[in-house]
Parts: sequence; structure tokens; C-alpha cells
Amino acid sequence: MRNSENFSLAYLKRLSFHKNIALNRETLFSLQKAHLLSIPFENLDIHYRKEIKLDLDAIFEKIISNHRGGFCYELNGLFYELLKELGFEVKLISGRVHTKNGEFGQEYDHLAIIATIDQRQYLVDVGFGKFSLAPLEIKKQLLLDDHFGQFLFQEMEDGYLSINMVNDGVLSPQYLFKTTKRDFYEFQDMCRYHQISIDSHFTKNRMISILRKDGRITLTDQQLKITTEGKEEILIFDPQEFEMKLQQYFHIKI
Repeated sequence: MRNSENFSLAYLKRLSFHKNIALNRETLFSLQKAHLLSIPFENLDIHYRKEIKLDLDAIFEKIISNHRGGFCYELNGLFYELLKELGFEVKLISGRVHTKNGEFGQEYDHLAIIATIDQRQYLVDVGFGKFSLAPLEIKKQLLLDDHFGQFLFQEMEDGYLSINMVNDGVLSPQYLFKTTKRDFYEFQDMCRYHQISIDSHFTKNRMISILRKDGRITLTDQQLKITTEGKEEILIFDPQEFEMKLQQYFHIKI
């Protein structure tokens, strides 16, 4: 596999991260924020028939060398490797995403990370689109404040925890997870499922989205949504213009 030092240096350069690395909460939080501001969440390879495999060298080439984005298996899988090589105590976990019909997906439906610092566990997730800006300390039944709102961990049946967004006191479930350590290869079947199944939301439309310091920009098949300091602008266009918008706003040419 790649040279560890070169891997970390190239990754940190991609994140425009120039701070000293200390194995503490501040560095972890800064790294997650830098990641969200630098690397988009996107499903484009699925729609351009380019198979996504859980091969870290290939994912590194795509995201770091070619300045692309990815979805959870790629983004969190690669970020886990960076955190591990920097010296953080981390593990991969499996999530089951909440669906529109009120149910939760299968095991390995989502890949996320748990980091442990000073005996405190944090849910780290740079691969869930618009989620939390900072890692979330896993404390049950306690409202957690984040730049994007409030979050709450709840204890569920069969040893699961749920992470919920909270808006005006109303819980919006995001996904279920256990703190059990998983191996990267275990996610391969569900990674494949989300590329080929008509039941996966990833196969419905092209989508790419990235956080900006003053808001967010999201591009789908025929809509560009730009949020700036809470103000939202939506541009509707012909789907044939998608590649042009992709290059114009994300500097990506497929």
C-alpha cells in the first residue's frame, strides 16, 4: 500500500490543514471541519458506471490525487485511515440509516467512525452529507449543541444507539449504530448494493454537495442550490447542463 508519511502529507494538503498535529479533541474537531470544507459528498461514479470498490489506494487516488469526493464508504473509510496513521484511537462502525418510511436500513448501510480521546468516545462522520460540523461526544439523552443544530443520542433495542437531529424539540432520526468495531471489507456488499439497487437513494439522481464557510452548495441533476449566510438561491437548469455546472462550481470534469 501507499507510503504512510506521503499519504498523510498529501491528505493534509488536500484539506489545507497546516496546524500542528496533537492527539487531542481540538485537532480532531479541526480535522473534521477541514474535511467537510474541502471534500464534497457525491455519488457521481454510480451514475457514470464507474464501480466503487473498497480499495484504499483507488479511493486515495480518486479523492486526494484527483480532487473528487465520494460517499460514506469512501469518505469515512479514508478519513479513518488518516486519523489512525496520525495516531488517533479510532474504529470503524456500521450504521443503519433511517428511511422515509420510518424504518432503518440493513447493517453496513452506513460507515462511520468512533474516536476515543481521554476515555471519551466521539462519533466522527464526514460521509453523511449535511450532518454535524464537529464530532459528537457519545452521551445518551443529553442535547448536544453543534454549529448545524442540536443532536441527541438515544439508547435503543438490541444494543443499538440512535443519533437524532433535534429541531424545536422534535427528533429527526439519522441512523442506528453499535459501537462494535468493524473491518473495512465487511462493508463491500452494501457498498455494491448502493451502486446497483433501484431501492437505494444513491441510484436515483446525480448529486454533489459541499460545505462552505458561509453556507453550502449542492448540485443535482437539474437543480443548483446555493445557501449563503442562511439565504437560499435555487437555479433550475436542463439536465444536459449538469457537467457544465459541475465544472463551474466544483471544478470537476468527468
